[in-house]
Amino acid sequence: MKRPLTPCDAALEVTQISLGKFQVGITGLKQAIEEVKSLGHRSDQEISQALFKRLKPRNYIPAGAAADYQRAFLREFKRALGDPVVEEQHGPVIKILGPGCPNCHRLEQMVMELLSEMGLPVQVELIKDVNAIAAYGVLGLPAIIMNNQVRVMGLVPTREELKKLLSELPA
Repeated sequence: MKRPLTPCDAALEVTQISLGKFQVGITGLKQAIEEVKSLGHRSDQEISQALFKRLKPRNYIPAGAAADYQRAFLREFKRALGDPVVEEQHGPVIKILGPGCPNCHRLEQMVMELLSEMGLPVQVELIKDVNAIAAYGVLGLPAIIMNNQVRVMGLVPTREELKKLLSELPA
């Protein structure tokens, strides 16, 4: 049973992580990572268990998915340390980069509508963090990254242009 939320929980940040082919929000991940970092050197298993123990009370984690969550938490821990991380890929991925401006929201909405209309099973990630955006080397926002390739930068394409881009995704 989950414990009731306290005023301290309101200060905890929600972080989106990949869990299989889904994106899930995890409350308190960054704080848990900092706590586990302070424990010093530990094995991967000890780290994943420590993160799980800290995060389970604040997040819904189905019993049958505990191992998947532990792997995802360990991956995020390694990413926070700057270690190389292998991303789980489950089909095509579209990343929309932007600070959350009206153009970014319009682009996101259009991508989602077209994917739905076209019946394409594509993972869509929104990236608003300026450091993460800078890592892609884009010079204009919003931008679209499709399967790790910059396809649109600095503008919102027309619906027809975007539909053509989406049709190029592998099935």
